[in-house]
Amino acid sequence: MSKNTGTVKFFNEEKGYGFIKDDNENTDYFVHANNLVDNIRENDKVAYSLEEGRKGLMAVDVEIVS
Repeated sequence: MSKNTGTVKFFNEEKGYGFIKDDNENTDYFVHANNLVDNIRENDKVAYSLEEGRKGLMAVDVEIVS
């Protein structure tokens, strides 16, 4: 299964959540610290899968790409 790619738009380490802006769609996806493979920061390039969450699609299996 191929992963989506995007850029971390915002991530709050204290609260454990943030948003990823998708590279191909003009869409932001919610990401929670429980769904990270790597520690992420704002402006990191990441690859991720999408999963249905309580409030819609959210990023899971998020990992940094170079």
